[in-house]
Amino acid sequence: MSEWSVAEPTKLAFDTPVNELHVRIVNGTVNVVGTDEGSARLEVSEIEGPPLVVTQEGGTLTVAYEDLPWKGFLKWLDRKGWRRSAVVSLAVPARTRVEVGVIGAGAVVSGIQGPAVVKGIAGDLTLVALSGPVRTETVSGNVEAQSVTGDLRFASASGDLTVVEGSGSSVRADSISGSMIVDLDPAGPTDVRLTSVSGEIAIRLPDPADAEVEANTASGAVSNAFDDLRVHGQWGAHKITGRLGAGSGKLRATTVSGSIALLRRPAGEDGPDGGPRGGSGDNPPTGGGEGSSDTPADGTTDKKVL
Repeated sequence: MSEWSVAEPTKLAFDTPVNELHVRIVNGTVNVVGTDEGSARLEVSEIEGPPLVVTQEGGTLTVAYEDLPWKGFLKWLDRKGWRRSAVVSLAVPARTRVEVGVIGAGAVVSGIQGPAVVKGIAGDLTLVALSGPVRTETVSGNVEAQSVTGDLRFASASGDLTVVEGSGSSVRADSISGSMIVDLDPAGPTDVRLTSVSGEIAIRLPDPADAEVEANTASGAVSNAFDDLRVHGQWGAHKITGRLGAGSGKLRATTVSGSIALLRRPAGEDGPDGGPRGGSGDNPPTGGGEGSSDTPADGTTDKKVL
């Protein structure tokens, strides 16, 4: 095993092949990028407080503090340990398995084809062009996933999730109060399941779309831009159900008090223009809102904002 103690700005190159990366820092920034090279490179451009310990054992490269374990990472509450900061950049082979944990720091992980696990406390996380399975957990930090083609799992207490041009076969997201904006551009059937207690949920689907849809809110408003879907309920609980296309994919969205919006991307649009909310790419529902005179007596309606 090789080991380095990094107490000042440093650059390191690793000749031994790397197939697994572990990073854990407090404050500052982590950047991890996948490359076509077989070796790995590390740059610590800024560091304050105790040194980072860098170890390479076999194919595993670790950049972390000695007192910050991965197990129980999201429960680490040593406030004295927060008096530290580091800016860390790593280039690793694209097929590397990556685990990143940040406390009060931001993280950007891009171009990784292997499995990726990213955890954060109060730091925003950005995931770009990841093609392996992705799991991310936050306490209050926000997560933005751009052009992620692998399966995505997200869990948060209050952090928001934004998915831009998501084309993976599966998206699972759970939050207590965080909002979710999910823009989908799937290459095939996609299984999407979103759950929040009080956060808002907005989902933009391609047109034509291909999914069985069921979206529920106990007390929030709903908005639907698809003619083939039905909105049930005038007061209190609302539900959007129906089949789009052949119904090969599945879309399930549930929130207790947040609103739900199903938006449509016009055919032929080359990706989102400004994200799922607003912009010319969104076709907002037309027609009357709650209490409108053209609502059927059974409480169902098409393309309404209730």
